[in-house]
Amino acid sequence: MLKVYNTLSGRKETFEPLLPGKVSMYACGVTVYDYSHLGHARSALVFDVIRNYLEFKGYRVRYVRNFTDVDDKIINRAEKQGTTSEAIAQEYLHAYQEDMQRLGVFPPDVEPKATDHMPAIIAMIERLMAKGHAYQIDRDVYFEVASFPVYGALSKRKAEDLLAGARVEVDARKRNPMDFALWKASKPGEPAWPSPWGSGRPGWHIECSAMSIEHLGETFDIHGGGMDLIFPHHENEIAQSCAATGKEFARYWLHNGFVQINQEKMSKSLGNFFTIREIFEKWRSRYHDEVTAEALRYFLLTTHYRSPLDFSDQGLREAQSALDGFYDVFQRLQEVSGAEGPGTSEAEQVIGRLKSNFGHAMDEDFNTPAAIAHLQQFRGEANKLLKSGLSRGGARKLLEAFRKFGAVLRLFQIREWQFNPVSVVPGTGELGIQTKPPRVIQGMPPEEIDQLLTERTEARRQGDFKKADEIRKRLAEHGITIEDKPDGTSRWKR
Repeated sequence: MLKVYNTLSGRKETFEPLLPGKVSMYACGVTVYDYSHLGHARSALVFDVIRNYLEFKGYRVRYVRNFTDVDDKIINRAEKQGTTSEAIAQEYLHAYQEDMQRLGVFPPDVEPKATDHMPAIIAMIERLMAKGHAYQIDRDVYFEVASFPVYGALSKRKAEDLLAGARVEVDARKRNPMDFALWKASKPGEPAWPSPWGSGRPGWHIECSAMSIEHLGETFDIHGGGMDLIFPHHENEIAQSCAATGKEFARYWLHNGFVQINQEKMSKSLGNFFTIREIFEKWRSRYHDEVTAEALRYFLLTTHYRSPLDFSDQGLREAQSALDGFYDVFQRLQEVSGAEGPGTSEAEQVIGRLKSNFGHAMDEDFNTPAAIAHLQQFRGEANKLLKSGLSRGGARKLLEAFRKFGAVLRLFQIREWQFNPVSVVPGTGELGIQTKPPRVIQGMPPEEIDQLLTERTEARRQGDFKKADEIRKRLAEHGITIEDKPDGTSRWKR
């Protein structure tokens, strides 16, 4: 039974979707004015895994993640670069999508942009004004917080604490400093759309309410995002959405923790800011993109999504080392050729324990660190069976299990000479082959490595150790290590 921590209630709750067998989920995306950073990567990965596991359990998930493509930050960046806000938004929107692809984060079902939803945004503001929850001052429109008595329920803040924690828009005309903008009058040269209140653009908060309701309905199951969005963004979303519809907005609120550098929150102002691209660039000399992406995923998933995560190069190296240990076992399982030894029944016993333990971990609020620990335990059990002389049938079962449960976390999928890439088949809880084209692994292709390894083995057999060493060095330059076996054969790994 799946339990999730609901920020709104402040406790774990049994997850029960509105519609049996179906889940509607919305996660706040990025404001596209700059390259994505490690915090964006964590949030995207968290909700990608949550979507995966829900589908693994048999739910059909409709997942929406938005882009904010009109905002003061975008306008300011456009002015500095002497271009248009639209050009800036498009540039960094595509950059974000490229970064997510590199990380192995699958796209959501819908990626709405604020600028494509102006009619829905304007209609929602009109609805709030008609119900007395919003008021107009000149060409601006504000939500009146006092009209929504339960304001602050999500963040658990008292009235006197709300103002101190908010990014308050200074405007002496407002009835209350906490009132927030629904519609802003445009300044000369800024992006603008026609409205009943004059030419302007929406406030930040109203965008997500309008987009989520349009694509998921007035009430949906899960709303997610980073903890920095709890107040005021998500608090404001609840107020304006519930006030407009008279209904519950999102039933479960899930928030991922901050990324820290040396136990401080990552931020540009502190100078401890890493973009996703910088991480790939730093590791490019050692590994190709696919390896870097999987190591980063592994590292991010070894901390529970609600806890703060302390990033370091050492942590990333340890993640890569752990993955190398898994891939070493996978290669040894593939090399099993004998029919004797522990067979299918013994393998099925350890697989059964993994299935139970993995499911229990993920059912406890998507506890990926515990799930990974059970995969590590399973690796140890596979090692024991290998030492006992595992049969080919048993080895195949173990490999299939690694692939199946690893796919929920999108781990163990990059070595396509070992595995076909897999994905969850929605509504079945099973895994199947992806329909998208296989990803191309960067670096030296497996066929070339195998040929060089054959040449090296022959050189060693003939006593030409100089040539053998040259081949080893050449492979090492491409991140390939060789393990020589006592019988004179060798095997390789990245």
